[in-house]
Amino acid sequence: MIDFEALRADGSWRLTWVDGRLDEAVFRAVPETADGRRALVEALGADASDPERWEAALVEALLVDPVSVGLRRLELHLTDFHHSARRAASAVATYRREQLSELYFGHDFEFLYENAQTSTGGWIDPEKHLADGFVGEAGAGFWAALPALRELTVEGAALFDDIDGAVLGNLTDLRLRGAVLAGGEVLPGRAPSVVTLVLDLESDVHGVACPVELLDELDPARFPGLRHLDLGRVEFDAGDVEILAALAGSAIVPRLESLTIRQLVVADHDVEAVGRSVDAFAHLRLSAAGAGAVEPDGVLPAT
Repeated sequence: MIDFEALRADGSWRLTWVDGRLDEAVFRAVPETADGRRALVEALGADASDPERWEAALVEALLVDPVSVGLRRLELHLTDFHHSARRAASAVATYRREQLSELYFGHDFEFLYENAQTSTGGWIDPEKHLADGFVGEAGAGFWAALPALRELTVEGAALFDDIDGAVLGNLTDLRLRGAVLAGGEVLPGRAPSVVTLVLDLESDVHGVACPVELLDELDPARFPGLRHLDLGRVEFDAGDVEILAALAGSAIVPRLESLTIRQLVVADHDVEAVGRSVDAFAHLRLSAAGAGAVEPDGVLPAT
């Protein structure tokens, strides 16, 4: 039986109960109570010899307990993800989560692939894990345990081998921040039920922007249900006119109802080229998250 008073005192888990049932759980290791965490981990029956594994022990303690079976919403904001990502995924897979409809899984970062600081002041280099990913083989059981998942946010680098859309039949809303898949991939192999896709890909720690060729991967065969595409936080390695032309030629655009791009700033001599692309978007709601202008006159207003 979990000592919920001890977990509450630690502060890393924030739990919401509804009618005596655990409904929401949000995890983020709290630095202020780290000094007392060894005793808590020992009380949970876990190995407390490595402080960078304490986070994983706290995550496991709740998620392998039957009290977590009915969770509707779960957030896992990991710090020592070189240990805790795999163990968290395995813990989620302990039960078939028939009620879990909203999930966040990942870690904070400013620039993609930057070294992440651990709870003890050490460093994690995500690029050293690109080949195998942090979750690794635990990913298969993880996705299979989430039949009711509707909203998924994954944030970080090289976390999963793939996001298994084949078993996530109810997943409609997908937000990806970073190259979340092993090998530096961004998009899942197939996500047939996803209706809304939001991508967040700024330049990485090396100053490299997202290749515009990523748009070729938005294939209707991979995303047959996609209707709303938000690229408002994607920094491509191409100019605005080139991006618009690539989207105009994309096979996914005719299926969309809305499309958000980062910006559309066009020089006077490119106006004609933009005009040739406009017809491809006549059927949908097109907006720009940032600037939108023909220099010196405005064309596509920012939202």
